[in-house]
Amino acid sequence: MEDKIKSEKKRSLFIGMAIGMAIMLAISITVVSVYYITGLIRSSLFSLGGGINITPGNVSSDEYLVDDTVADKAEFIYQQILDNFLFEENIDPELMRENIYKSMLLSLDDPYAEYYTVEDMNELFMSSEGIYYGIGSYVSMDEETGYPQLTGVFPDSPASRADLRDGDYIIKVDGEEVTGLNLTEVVNLIRGPEGTDVVLTIKRNNVADFFDVTVVRGKVTTPTVTYEMKEDSIGYIKITEFDEVTSQQFKEAYGALNAENMKGLIIDLRSNGGGNLDTVLEICEQILPEGIITYTEDKYGNREDYVSRGKTPIEIPLAVLTNGYTASASELMSGAIRDYDLGVLIGTNTFGKGIVQSIYPFSDGSGMKITTSRYFTPSGVCIHGEGLAPDYEVEFDSDAYYAEESFDNQLDFALNYIKDKIN
Repeated sequence: MEDKIKSEKKRSLFIGMAIGMAIMLAISITVVSVYYITGLIRSSLFSLGGGINITPGNVSSDEYLVDDTVADKAEFIYQQILDNFLFEENIDPELMRENIYKSMLLSLDDPYAEYYTVEDMNELFMSSEGIYYGIGSYVSMDEETGYPQLTGVFPDSPASRADLRDGDYIIKVDGEEVTGLNLTEVVNLIRGPEGTDVVLTIKRNNVADFFDVTVVRGKVTTPTVTYEMKEDSIGYIKITEFDEVTSQQFKEAYGALNAENMKGLIIDLRSNGGGNLDTVLEICEQILPEGIITYTEDKYGNREDYVSRGKTPIEIPLAVLTNGYTASASELMSGAIRDYDLGVLIGTNTFGKGIVQSIYPFSDGSGMKITTSRYFTPSGVCIHGEGLAPDYEVEFDSDAYYAEESFDNQLDFALNYIKDKIN
């Protein structure tokens, strides 16, 4: 009986350590990263199980992930390392524990599943404020090449001053190969104290050889919404991400343009990788009619509708600019606008991310992110893996854009489209 009690205690302790999800609390928080915008994000809060007597409910003993055999094997491996490993200074028990958690999520073969250390979670909270120290660019992981790629360079940022460009691949950071690192690890290498240098080895399309770029890190404030009135009273709003402040920024931009008697509108969602679900819903409600904005379905088929009250639907010609980095939350917005026949999509096919991630912070300060549901456009289309095809396909002319005049051919096409509609 005593052995059985010890066995149960060991299993409970190991479950608490390795899984870290014991008691669900009725608390919800929002966490959005300005450097790792993978799409629709919603979050729940769990308590870490350490020090709590865990009683798993309705799970038979053969379904336990961590049974006595696994616990004993892990302890045996650890003991052999302590007893026999030559390079004793490299033994880091905390790193071993973190790699257990990371491996659990890595085994899911889900590029969006990730374990966050305490430091990673602190970075997420800091980033949600829209201020950080780095180079001033969005970075995403290109699944085809396995390399991180710049998907949006902020104006007047360290990255723009160093002539880094959208689409550049990062091969090395300060001489360290980034192959095999996850996006968070790469970003942590790039970031650093204000005024320090970071050397990025870059592969650029249409350039044969790799080349190094030295960037001086600086304080970066994320401009999530910018706007201006173009000629012929055509408004232009660019949304770079959907974070906590974006809804209010969009409201102010939209209101300012309407106050100038805007006759048509262009919403630029190019290279917008997504963000917070609540934020994109709030923005959509400002321009959509009454009805479903989107709905989600989880693994059990449970459906959740997100509805616009439709008090102020847009009544002027509308065009949405998209490209291959327009993903998730921005695809949700684009799909809803088109489904309600309020506007057209101009540019190139969107990324095709029709799934939702949930972030689960733990009470010890760490956390994790996993994919939890699919989302659908109002007409019932899930664009995951397919993306949204534009109504007017216009390939971006990068040579013209990076020339001295900085001519944006996609924007020019949209301006001419709106002009035809209002004249």
